[in-house]
Amino acid sequence: MEFEKLQQIIADTLSIDPDEVTMESRFRDDFGADSLDLYSIIAAIEDELDIEIPVEEAEKIITVEDALDAIREAVN
Repeated sequence: MEFEKLQQIIADTLSIDPDEVTMESRFRDDFGADSLDLYSIIAAIEDELDIEIPVEEAEKIITVEDALDAIREAVN
């Protein structure tokens, strides 16, 4: 998944400007996302790519880069 698509999913889910989303962005610290927000983002990613991110991987997602890594792992 290219970063721009992930950026748009995050922005749509959190109702923020896509330009605010960077690889270094931290979901909780930078966006104030709670666990339900993170679940919604992961569900949107899974639906978009027809993949499943294991719960143990999802729990490790802190930054946007972590999410991209989890996606790459699930795809492979």
